[in-house]
Parts: sequence; structure tokens; C-alpha cells
Amino acid sequence: MPEALQGIVVLDLTQYLAGPYGCTLLGDVGADVIKIEPPAGDMGRQYPSSLPNENRSFIGANRGKRSIVLDLKRPEGLEAFYRLVEQADVVVHNFRPSVPKRLGIDYETLRSRRPDLIYCSFTGYGENEDGPLRDHPGFDTMLQCFTGLAAMQGGGGVPQILQGSIVDYYSSSMVAIAILSGLVHRLRTGEGQHVRASLLRSALSLQAGQFIWADGEPRDIDRWWGPGIQGIYETKDGYLFLQATTLPFWKNLSKHLGFPHLGEDPRFDTHVKRTALRDEIRPLIRGGLMQHTALEWEQLMLGQVPCIAIRGIGDMFDHPQVLAEGLVTEHEHPKIGKYRAMTKAVKMGVGDRPTTRAPMLGEHTDDILTQFGFNEHEIAMLRAKGATA
Repeated sequence: MPEALQGIVVLDLTQYLAGPYGCTLLGDVGADVIKIEPPAGDMGRQYPSSLPNENRSFIGANRGKRSIVLDLKRPEGLEAFYRLVEQADVVVHNFRPSVPKRLGIDYETLRSRRPDLIYCSFTGYGENEDGPLRDHPGFDTMLQCFTGLAAMQGGGGVPQILQGSIVDYYSSSMVAIAILSGLVHRLRTGEGQHVRASLLRSALSLQAGQFIWADGEPRDIDRWWGPGIQGIYETKDGYLFLQATTLPFWKNLSKHLGFPHLGEDPRFDTHVKRTALRDEIRPLIRGGLMQHTALEWEQLMLGQVPCIAIRGIGDMFDHPQVLAEGLVTEHEHPKIGKYRAMTKAVKMGVGDRPTTRAPMLGEHTDDILTQFGFNEHEIAMLRAKGATA
């Protein structure tokens, strides 16, 4: 069966993490994602990594793509890019707003080559000329600090950064949604369009439940609903996260931890009441959890109380639930040899092909140029001019 985006060609000019992984998500559902890199490669390849000879994040965020080197700053490289655009469906970049026109790859220029093109620009803060941060560099951690995420994680104390590039990865989903929406629009109308996403939009979207300001409220009102009794607790061995927001879950938790009478006590029969009395409940939970290890509690309360033992990402490679979902695959890499990685973020009912590894820099340059109609002489000339590698 054909995949959902089979036949859709995506020209991926993005670097680092959010843009590249957004294009990877499109490749997961069938798009032919062509990663166009400058001669030095995606900057993400050059970040420090505990993986010898390669960057772990780059490999994880760029699965299923083919790589071509094109120097868009050289006239020959730019003309070659235009020829690709004429046969492509989507162009994605994450340059700052002032850059595309300077390079000659702005929407109006590319639309003249491919009128029904879906053009996605991903920026740090948006593209409106009235925005004072419009051309300021934007990175995941900066947007966490700018939009309140770091302050919230600090809980009123020293601001804390969420590790794991959470804004970048969420932004990736927004990039994919924007492009998919553009493709659906084109399917219905035959028209291309310029779609936009940004780290700013994504960081605020992550906080949609807190980004509410009612008339009469002070600006700095506490918008978080409080910790309640849920949280991470130490056990006999290891840590356990648990919560009991509903009455049945609370009753089950009370029985397991040795104070069943509190499960029937009307003082604790709603989530609001338990949150208000958390200072009374939390010590009881801490004491009760010392009877078993975190893994033992997880098994004892499986399906009865929302709880999970704290694990590291390394534990995911062989956990039976992860394996049952088919989330781990294996690849061979020219530099690092065999490695295990994630398969896909979305599981399709039909047309779901296996993933492929992230490409080496320029690995598919000749194949891609040939696919787009370049002959051997033209490819050789591009190399001679330094427009490709």
C-alpha cells in the first residue's frame, strides 16, 4: 500500500534540531525528504557528543533522509537549487527572517519557479517586522527563559531549564502540522502557500493551560494548579512517580500503602481536598513507599494506581512495552557501526515502511542531482565551481 505522503518531495534546508526533526516526521509517513546541506554540513553535526565520530542528536533527528551538498551562496549552487524547487512540493528552512531574501530563496522568488509550492519558514520569534526580536537568534533554552518555562520550573526559586530540548521537539510537530495543513489546502484548491511556525509560538503553546489572564487578575498570579500529592517519591530502592487524582485511584493507593481508612475519609474524597491537605498526606505516602522498591510498587499497583518507576532513557531499548510497540530498530552506520534507534513517532495502519539511518554529509548528492535531471557533465561542473561536494 502507498504511504500517506508517497511522491511528496520535501527540500529540507533546516539545521540543528527543531526544523530537521519536523521534516523527519514527514519522512516517517512517506515523504521523500532531501536534506540540503552547506559544504560544512548541518551545524547539528558539529555539536559535542558522547558518541565518537558523530553527533547523537543529529543521527536521531535526521532518520530517513537523503543528503545533498549545495552551496547556495554560489550562483551555480543557487541555480541548481532552483531546478530542484521546480520539481519539489515543499521547501523548509529555519533561517532568520532577513536571510532568505538575501540568499534568493524567499517565498516570492521560489513561488515564481513552482506556483503551488508549500513554503515553510521556521523562526525563533516570528517574522512580523514590528517584532523587536524578529532577527534575534533563537534557541530552545532561550525561549524557555523568555516565555516563563524556566521560571515555572524553578517553582519561585532559581529558574531551571528543562533538559531534553522540549521546545525544539514540540516545535518539530508544529512544523510538520503546518506543512501537512498546507498540503491539504493545495489538494483542495491547487494553490500553494507560505506557512510559518516558530519557537515562540511553540513555547507558548506548551503553556496554553497557563497562558490565560482574566480581567481583574494581577499579571503575576500563580497560574499553576499546584503539586497536590502527585510527584516523585523515594522508595526502598529507586524512585517512583505517582498520582491519585480520582477517588478510586486514591482508595487503591490508600489500601496499598497501609492506610485504607483515609480512602473512606470524606476529608480526602476529592482531588481539591487532597491537594489542600497534601502536607498531611505526603509523609504517609513517603513512609508507606519504603516497604518496597520502585519496580516492585510498579508491579503491585499496575492498573490500579497511576505510578511508574523512574528510569533512564537507556532502559527503553529493551523494555517489553517499548519492544511490543516496535519502537526500536537497528541500523548500520559507516562511522559508528551498528546502532539502535527509534523507529517512528506515528504508527500508520497501512503503508508503513521501515526507517533508514541518518545520511552522511552529501552521501546522495549524485543520485539526487541525477534524479532531478542533471547529467554527468553538469554535476562535474558544479563540483568544479565549488557549488557541491
